[in-house]
Amino acid sequence: MDRYVTGGMIRGLREKRKMTQEELAAKLFVSGKAVSKWETGQGLPDITLLEPLAAALGISVIELMSGENVRNLNRSANMLKTNFYVCPVCGNVIHSCGEAVISCCGITLPALQAEEPDAEHSLEISEVEDEFFVTAEHPMTREHYISFFAAVSDSGVELVKLYQEWNAEARLRRRGVRWIYSYCNRHGLFRTDVRKAVRHK
Repeated sequence: MDRYVTGGMIRGLREKRKMTQEELAAKLFVSGKAVSKWETGQGLPDITLLEPLAAALGISVIELMSGENVRNLNRSANMLKTNFYVCPVCGNVIHSCGEAVISCCGITLPALQAEEPDAEHSLEISEVEDEFFVTAEHPMTREHYISFFAAVSDSGVELVKLYQEWNAEARLRRRGVRWIYSYCNRHGLFRTDVRKAVRHK
């Protein structure tokens, strides 16, 4: 139950804002004892209090519910450390270049962990003028398919969405690209080092 809202986070943010339990309670029209119970894990704030509680603590509701304060962690964000998130409900694809709390369809999404491609998920990458032509010998059925390719450079991300029963291929801008990612709906995210995989024509 502590994952709903963590008591330690409420206490830490309250103290950071130099508020007493009673002062926080007054903002929420609850008792100081109620705040004390939240902070010690003996109780949880009612769902109707989440928005005013988050506002009083200076964070978003999503951050409050995730138990992580991710504000101001992206000052040294690096595109080559891009994170990808895929919603299991609607298939939405989201990327960030730093720490983030990402939510879609009411679900907080974990950042996908990229793996080295195995034989089934290897890519063929060739240079065609100023682009990469990327293909995969992978099933593209309704049940098992590659959902997207993404080319990541130090200045941006280009993502191409693929669809069931289409060919697993795409053209991606070549300039500055270091990694190409592919996402299999059954086996997850794979990352290919372009410098090792590209075939020159």
